[in-house]
Amino acid sequence: MAIMITDECINCGACEPECPNNAIYEGGVEWAVSEGTDVKGTFVLEGNNEVDVDAPQAPVEEDFYYIVPDKCTECCGFHEEPQCAAVCPVDCCVPDPEREESEEVLLARKDRLHL
Repeated sequence: MAIMITDECINCGACEPECPNNAIYEGGVEWAVSEGTDVKGTFVLEGNNEVDVDAPQAPVEEDFYYIVPDKCTECCGFHEEPQCAAVCPVDCCVPDPEREESEEVLLARKDRLHL
């Protein structure tokens, strides 16, 4: 499953530089698939929504840091555990119960993001 940041986030930003996929953004900030990845052209997001990888996408959250599920791999293929959760001082980086994904799915996403 992807990791999510709960509303207990204190906006310290410790998690953001730790993400190997650049999937973590400050609240209210637009994101793009191409940021921190090797993807070019178009990319298919959840729900089969195809987007240009450089096109700005709406923030997932306005008030606190958030993780883009389409870019989160739980650090599979990079680290033994999600680095955002490892450095979070208030333990608000937790598994997203709405996005249960196998290691196989997470590794496939990693391969799509890092060609």
